[in-house]
Amino acid sequence: MKRKINDRLLERKEKDNGSCALLLDGARRVGKSYILIDFANLPGEVREVFENDLNDFDLFFNKLSAYYRKILYKRESLIIFDEVQRYPKARELIKYLVADGRYDYLETGSLISLRMNVEDIVIPSEKEHVEKL
Repeated sequence: MKRKINDRLLERKEKDNGSCALLLDGARRVGKSYILIDFANLPGEVREVFENDLNDFDLFFNKLSAYYRKILYKRESLIIFDEVQRYPKARELIKYLVADGRYDYLETGSLISLRMNVEDIVIPSEKEHVEKL
C-alpha cells in the first residue's frame, strides 16, 4: 500500500534506527495502517499474550509471530498497533519494546480517543507524532 507518507516513514526508520516508536493519528478508516495487531478487534489469544507474556519478550514475540503467521526479522520488521487507544496498556508497553530494539513500531489511532484513554498509564517518550495523511 503506497501512501503519501511512505517516504517519510522510510526516512524516519533509517534515521531513528529503532530508537523510537511512531504514533500516527487521523480520522478512522482513512488508511493509516496495514493491520498487524488491531486493538479494536483484539482476539482473545492475542490479548492473553499482552496480559501474560510481557516478562519474556522472546516468548511474547514468538507467540505473536505464530498467531499472525508472520516471521519477524530483527531490525527489519514493523509491528503496527492499530487503534491503540482501545488498549492503553499497549501504549505503555511501547517504551519497553522500543528499548528492546528488535523491531520498529507504529501506533495508529484517533487522537481524541488517545487523550481520553491515557490517564492511568505512563506515556512513552520514545515516539514521534505524525498528524494527518
